[in-house]
Amino acid sequence: MASSSNSAVYPVGIGAVPARPHPRVLSIAGSDPSGGAGIQADLKSIAAHGGYGMAAITALTAQNTLGVSAVHVPPVEFLRQQLDAISSDIDIDAVKVGMLGDAAVIDEVRSWLEEVRPAVVVLDPVMVATSGDRLLHETAEASLRSLLPLADLITPNLPELAMLLGEPEAPDWATALDQGKRLAAECGTTVLVKGGHLAGNDCPDALVNTSGLLRQDVIEVPGTRVDTRNSHGTGCSLSSALATVQARTDDWEASLREVKPWLLQALATADGLKVGKGSGPVHHFHHLEPALNPAGKSGDFAARLWAEAVPELEAIYGLAFIQGLQSGRLPEPQFNYYLAQDAIYLNGYSRVLARAGALAPTEEEQLFWAKSSQLCLEVESELHRDWLSTRPASTETGPMTRSYVDHLLATSASGSYAVLLAAILPCYWLYAEVGQQLHAAYVEAGAPSDHPYAAWLKTYADEEFAAATRKAIDFTDAAAAGASAQERKAMVEAFAQSCRYETAFFDAPRLFA
Repeated sequence: MASSSNSAVYPVGIGAVPARPHPRVLSIAGSDPSGGAGIQADLKSIAAHGGYGMAAITALTAQNTLGVSAVHVPPVEFLRQQLDAISSDIDIDAVKVGMLGDAAVIDEVRSWLEEVRPAVVVLDPVMVATSGDRLLHETAEASLRSLLPLADLITPNLPELAMLLGEPEAPDWATALDQGKRLAAECGTTVLVKGGHLAGNDCPDALVNTSGLLRQDVIEVPGTRVDTRNSHGTGCSLSSALATVQARTDDWEASLREVKPWLLQALATADGLKVGKGSGPVHHFHHLEPALNPAGKSGDFAARLWAEAVPELEAIYGLAFIQGLQSGRLPEPQFNYYLAQDAIYLNGYSRVLARAGALAPTEEEQLFWAKSSQLCLEVESELHRDWLSTRPASTETGPMTRSYVDHLLATSASGSYAVLLAAILPCYWLYAEVGQQLHAAYVEAGAPSDHPYAAWLKTYADEEFAAATRKAIDFTDAAAAGASAQERKAMVEAFAQSCRYETAFFDAPRLFA
């Protein structure tokens, strides 16, 4: 439950604020004249995530959705001139390295990276195109391996992962993860193991690092396979998006959890582009087309959620706990139990709010959720502990508290910012509505000074918490506007489940106190 206080229940924040809201991202890769892969896909992907894209072209290809018919590699001297022209004038926040073509190009790029040392380097070891065409000379594979330690993240598909290790392609996910661990250990960097080439409906990705740079050696992000033949440029688009977002988040897990849903929807809407006769491109700008995401006008989705909340609010107002709190006749042991469980809940809730801040797409939202996370802990300390310091209450986590927190933590692990906001929202919205009702009834009764919970009821009048609630509603409504139909359905389900937990949480003192 989001508590109120005489001070704001939202922000004074924690969490890193990105230095560059619009990262300057350089793609070093080959050109695809059909626009689906290579430099062209990279620039679209960078723009789709709010970055400023730049390009140094390593190779010219003659290709379309049916395949690659020719490759021309310009002199490496000209590539170096491109790289020097950019880096001598523009501060580069992130670099994505894609198709390099031959050993001379790889050596030149390695020399430039060693000299410039960009803050973020994502290496997509482009060796084989989606069509199956080979894009790297076999004689250059050794040179490519020498480039890997300079990358912060390596994003091979499964055939490329096997080629880098000199092994057969992984037939299953467990083998793929094992290969990823060995490549990460060998290079001393993070490897993104991608499940796109595996059979089945699941399409997981995993960040792998064995040197302690991640919170654990393997961080797996699940996903569902999209049934489409239009996947041209998927690897290019993913790697350049990760480079862009990482320059903002400085957290590979947060970056992947932000980019993966975007890419899945880019694949899901790819058929609508109707480009080419073969494997067409993904839809980089699906999130900008309301026709593809009919969430309705501003406020419509919030109204839909409110319809889900109304029955639960009616149930809450009918609870003996709420009626007793309003009248002042609530047995103190029940109130003590409620506060003790709320303190435990807020500890977990603060972590969920911090995750929302990590996934948030704008600086305003990042600050809001980070500050809200901090205030959860401050309020828990100021209000709950002060009350309970002289009153007995069990500190053991109750079954309803555990279930509610587990629900929120599971939702936060899904990687969808929109769905997470929907799960978070009832703790603002329902709590604010119930608090307002309780405070109004207290005032209408003449604000009796002998009310045992008077000090607590007065905190419900906090306008700053009401303002924070309105902002949380607006953020959720806006997130729904950019979400897919599937995500919006999941948002409604997550919101409804949290509403049910809110009701059960208020009723728990009657059952367990």
